[in-house]
Amino acid sequence: MPETDVAVVGAGAAGLSLAHRLAGSVPGLRTPSVVLVDAPPGPLRPPPRTWCYWAAGPGRFDAAVRAEWQRLRVRPRTGAPVEGGIAPLRYRMIRSGDFERLVSRDLARSPNVRRLEATVEAVEDVPGGTHLHLRDADGRARLLSARWVLDSRPPGSLPAARTTLLQHFHGWFVRTARPAFDPAVVELMDFRTPQPDHGLSFGYVLPTGPCEALVEYTEFSRHVLTRERYEAAVRHYADEVLRIGERQVLATETGVIPMTDAPIPRQSGASVFRIGAAGGATRPATGYTFAGLQRQTTAVADALRRGRRPMPPAAHSARSRAMDAVLLRALDSGRADGPELFGRLFARVPMARLLRFLDGDTRLHEDLRIGLHAPVGPMLRSALELPRLPRRPFDPPAPPHPSAPSATEPHPPPP
Repeated sequence: MPETDVAVVGAGAAGLSLAHRLAGSVPGLRTPSVVLVDAPPGPLRPPPRTWCYWAAGPGRFDAAVRAEWQRLRVRPRTGAPVEGGIAPLRYRMIRSGDFERLVSRDLARSPNVRRLEATVEAVEDVPGGTHLHLRDADGRARLLSARWVLDSRPPGSLPAARTTLLQHFHGWFVRTARPAFDPAVVELMDFRTPQPDHGLSFGYVLPTGPCEALVEYTEFSRHVLTRERYEAAVRHYADEVLRIGERQVLATETGVIPMTDAPIPRQSGASVFRIGAAGGATRPATGYTFAGLQRQTTAVADALRRGRRPMPPAAHSARSRAMDAVLLRALDSGRADGPELFGRLFARVPMARLLRFLDGDTRLHEDLRIGLHAPVGPMLRSALELPRLPRRPFDPPAPPHPSAPSATEPHPPPP
């Protein structure tokens, strides 16, 4: 008999979310035993990071929400900004430390979930389940047998794709000497940043008070920057564009997120499945992951409780992925001007509807109406070109600098 029904590998957003959904019992359904395997402190653990998503009404992790907003603003390179409400949605911000404390508190009270600190060196399919070859923090080897494995660790490489861009960002958590932010409005995409030769860039501001905010510089491009160039870009945005004045940088945050039309496999063994960003939960054209992984982990937990094979569902529909592939190609080829495209969409489509579109929550006729506000020529040429393009392996660049490992979740943008 396996030692546990379910081994959840990785205690990031996906692993913690799944373990939380499996903690405790549900009347009339099975209560599987769960081992959550988390890497010891060190380079295999992700750095602190920020997750944002939008939702209407109460949610499972509301106690971890640091701030929320009902108004968003998009600024074109020149001209008046576009600002609007997103009711009944709310744009919510969760810091990973708050999320982990909330989930850890609940897991500590669960009789069917236990945590194990160890590095997973190999996962082996065996008759009736899996063997996880582990090494604990003291270097001792051990074996964990499980019926099912749900693995949230980042894959070693991306599958071959027709288009792969990187969403890479660097941000400062700042406190200013005078009020510099409107705490009621998120600056979702501010295109008054210097635009790169290839791709696009924008500023992003999450205000948590008149004098506190996350101020971030983001690029969609093929290559990451050096640490010095990230710092210079954020400094220019904060001082020359926002003109926030005297400020103190309390912390920094850096990340790199692939934006790819590659098909992401959600199964890596007979009893081994991938969840979260590793299982395709990231929306290819935006980098948002948190909402997608919640859909995945909800479905996986339900399958496990019903005694079914826990194959994670696709977090995004085939139609959404096809539209994303066209957009990525249009941006990567230079046919579409990114700042102009996004500015036009936000100016002409109600913000709440556009957010629902980005979450795959719109009907076909709504998608078509929104698509008419995009540049039709570049999009059509990109769509016609895609079937002829070969899929090529992507060789990921090194992280920007050793002290800022890649994050698994963006905070920014739309489509």
